[in-house]
Amino acid sequence: MIITLLNEMIKYYFGDPKRIQHFTKVYAYSKLIGEMENLNEKTQFILEVAAVVHDIGIKVCEEKYGECGGKRQEQEGPEIARDMLEKLGFEQPVVERVCYLVGHHHTYQNIDGMDYQILVEADFLVNMYEDNLPKENVINAYEKIFRTKSGKQLCRNMFGL
Repeated sequence: MIITLLNEMIKYYFGDPKRIQHFTKVYAYSKLIGEMENLNEKTQFILEVAAVVHDIGIKVCEEKYGECGGKRQEQEGPEIARDMLEKLGFEQPVVERVCYLVGHHHTYQNIDGMDYQILVEADFLVNMYEDNLPKENVINAYEKIFRTKSGKQLCRNMFGL
């Protein structure tokens, strides 16, 4: 099902390699961290699905508002994700949790669940690189955001901390 979802998202972002590159990298790091943290199969699956669709709201936000800030993504993304996931036959409990994660992936307080924590960490790893953040910003994110042993290790190794 993940392969089908990845292909559907690639079609959704047709002609937008930047967005496709972003969500595939977040997916790869989410999968890696989740497996390194030994998530159970159900949580790992939800994490991977959420990683693929986490930024699905960007396209609509850009069309509707002319910008795609994190809060707008959280507002617009869940319903678009719900439509895609239901169309593809994902089970309702998976759809509900994924929509929750899509609707909160730019909210860094009260993170509830390893799927949520790892999604945030994976998105940060990719965004810090893509946005070419200065080292002091990376250190700040490392100290304030990263909680998993595996995410911290990847961040240290990737950014030379």
